[in-house]
Amino acid sequence: MSEPNNTFPFSGMEDSEELDVASIFGGGDPASDINPFDLPAAQVEQSATPQEQPQLKASETAESPVLTPEPPTAPTVTPEPSAPPAPQPEPEKPSAPQTQTQNPVPAAEPANPISAAIDKQETQAAQAAAKSLFEKPPVFAHKSVREAIEDASMTFEELRIQKSEDFADLEEGKYVSWSVEYCGIRKEIKDPRGTTIISMKETIERSREFLDALRKSKNKSPDCLVKPKVVMKTKGTAAYRGTFRTVEEARASDKVICLIPSADGQFYEMRKQEQGEFIAPKSKVTEFQQVRAGFRPALPLIPLPLIQQIISFFRSFMLGNEEYEALALIYWDKVEREFFAYVPKQSVRREHIKADLRDCPYDDDSRYIRYADIHSHNSMDPFFSLEDNWDERGTGLYFVMGHLERFFPELKARISCEGSFVEIDPSEVIDWPASTFPEEWSKPCPVAYFIANHSRRLHSAHQTQVERKIFMRDIF
Repeated sequence: MSEPNNTFPFSGMEDSEELDVASIFGGGDPASDINPFDLPAAQVEQSATPQEQPQLKASETAESPVLTPEPPTAPTVTPEPSAPPAPQPEPEKPSAPQTQTQNPVPAAEPANPISAAIDKQETQAAQAAAKSLFEKPPVFAHKSVREAIEDASMTFEELRIQKSEDFADLEEGKYVSWSVEYCGIRKEIKDPRGTTIISMKETIERSREFLDALRKSKNKSPDCLVKPKVVMKTKGTAAYRGTFRTVEEARASDKVICLIPSADGQFYEMRKQEQGEFIAPKSKVTEFQQVRAGFRPALPLIPLPLIQQIISFFRSFMLGNEEYEALALIYWDKVEREFFAYVPKQSVRREHIKADLRDCPYDDDSRYIRYADIHSHNSMDPFFSLEDNWDERGTGLYFVMGHLERFFPELKARISCEGSFVEIDPSEVIDWPASTFPEEWSKPCPVAYFIANHSRRLHSAHQTQVERKIFMRDIF
């Protein structure tokens, strides 16, 4: 019987020999012991790369006990003669099916893109909101008051002084401390005299703490609240004030201090507190401009020669022991643009005048203006009597002249604003020509020289009586 032909390409092995599994499947090197399911992308990349295999000689084929078959699809690459072929890693062999005994190392989980986008969007919104807040003025907050601070360059102490007029509890600076609250951040002011409001606001806005707080806050436009705190109780209570026409308007408002004009000609202050509503007269009202009572003529000054004519007329009623009062009216002619006097029919006595104006030819308002009434007190002092107050209730200009027996009589003037009387200096409405004198007259007398150089001020037609008294007091 002929010897059977062994067509298996590998030489036989005895029963005593063991199968070298490590040699077949890559050995026991930990670097090559790779789970093909751990990195599928890497294995695909490696399998797609053509492997360069060295060509084997026939003798080597016969003597090699183990041969890795060449993949049918992988082309054989001949190395270039200029450089030796680089050593190629041994191709991986398909592992035999076996039970997995080691869990694969889990890859790091990537960040949630939705959460990252939300955080970025909130941060951008917070930055945009913070930028818009830079121009927003800080707010003074005290009790129930909220008011924008227009001039944030002032110090906290200057703000206290400004508000102490409305808030009695802020009058004593040593008992007042300050803090700034901004988007949940609170800063105490250690130096109210040297710290400006805007500097503290900007310090908070530039901080990372503020940006984080703004990002988390639902309110993207918070107010920067500037708050005073009274560390020791003082008198009174206050809040921001407003001016109202009626009590009902004041009650419907959100103001705590309300100023209300009354029919008695006085202002009243209403203060709304938790205890109730307080109303009292207000003696000093600073919300309005200071007004000085008086008269500002719209017509030229009354010429002095016209007044001299009236003086002569009044003196004509002083005959011996008989002294009578008299009345004259001063009119302005719109066409001729001049003043003139009119003497109405009248019954005169020593202390009484009864005039009849029914037949006055100058009642034409289109041409004539009744500018002033002037009556005499003969040799008595010039004053306005109770009867004068009753007769002169109409709005107008009124004069009374006394001591006509003297070379220079005395003259008083007043205005009536529907029964409210205000005395004025006659020179405000009567032309008093300024006179001059030679300068050498003043050399022997320094006081006279001083008066001469200020004669225009002394004799100014618009100089008030009070100003003249002060001027003369300063001289003498």
